[in-house]
Amino acid sequence: MKMRCLTEQVYVDDLEADEEGIAESLMDDNSIAQVARPGTSLKAMPTARPMQTSQSVRPVTQSGRPLTGVLRPGTQGRLGTMENALKTPRTAKTARPMTSSSGRFVRMGTTSMLTQPDGPFINLGRLNIGKYAAIPTLAKPLFEYIYFQENNIRVALELAAKATEINQFKDWWWKVQLGKCYYKLGMIRDAEKQFRSALKHIEVPVEVYLWLGKVYERLDQPLAALDVYSDGLNKYPGETFLITYAARIHETMNEMEECTKLYKDVLTYDAINIEAIASIAMNHFYNDQPEIALRYYRRILQMGTCNSQIYNNLGLSCYLSQQFDMAITCFERALMFADSDDVTADIWYNIGHLAIGSGDKQLASQCFRLALVSNNDHSEAYILNPQ
Repeated sequence: MKMRCLTEQVYVDDLEADEEGIAESLMDDNSIAQVARPGTSLKAMPTARPMQTSQSVRPVTQSGRPLTGVLRPGTQGRLGTMENALKTPRTAKTARPMTSSSGRFVRMGTTSMLTQPDGPFINLGRLNIGKYAAIPTLAKPLFEYIYFQENNIRVALELAAKATEINQFKDWWWKVQLGKCYYKLGMIRDAEKQFRSALKHIEVPVEVYLWLGKVYERLDQPLAALDVYSDGLNKYPGETFLITYAARIHETMNEMEECTKLYKDVLTYDAINIEAIASIAMNHFYNDQPEIALRYYRRILQMGTCNSQIYNNLGLSCYLSQQFDMAITCFERALMFADSDDVTADIWYNIGHLAIGSGDKQLASQCFRLALVSNNDHSEAYILNPQ
């Protein structure tokens, strides 16, 4: 009971929380082809579709990926170098720039040691792995405690390997845990073998297909990942997680039509999926359909999501829809809910465009200056306000 309670305190959905760091992106030797064919790689710069008539250009990150409707792991990553990572100043609140280890993966066992004068709850150095792996009712809670609470992947891997052997390689759950441990340790091919072996069982959940798809994404094989998600949809028709992951891959590869179609399929089964609504709204906005985007953003606001980003997008949609009075109100609300200087700078920059559209150049200049006050590195504001 205590192991389960301690595990629940720090449990995270590592399937969604995982993010590739600079060490994995620069020193990854798992991909097969260094120069992949167009449309078969996630690491190559996506090219824009021909014959685009939109007056607005969809922004991209420094890695070349198009900005997404919602903030997800990997969507805001910057393509850096090892030298920049070494020069990056670090504080106690920031994660290590060299690896994908971040605050959510730190050793949470130290917090339990602070409340227990005698030391940690379980001393992993003296743990008899073979003994506890043979006890079915204790092995799984112990693995989750080691994996999530102690974050000791090597000991968890040893326990999972021993338990898999004891169960005569017939338990899919232990195979999945082995694959997760291999994935965390960077042994991608071994993780692929374990997930493939788990799929041979009849009662495997959707999670196995999602993890195997992540493996192929890490191997820079998006088409193989799409095949895995398609196989999962054949077994679990209408599963929104599988459709969402497939839509993310299409979005990363700049295939916006397929991406929008899949997100609409998600809304067919889950009408309150914020990621699908925001992504569809963003695609309509950059296809010169601000009126339709406005309807989707209003839907998100009606669902209770209230932040500066929503009001900022509502303001831009109202501005392009010639609803200037509503645009001003939305931008005021966006400034009210702004929680960082970067967000405040972007909002003032958008208000400056609103002022330009209304013909007030003096107000636009003041807005761009306020954007520079909030963020001195706002290059767009420098361009439009060179004084």
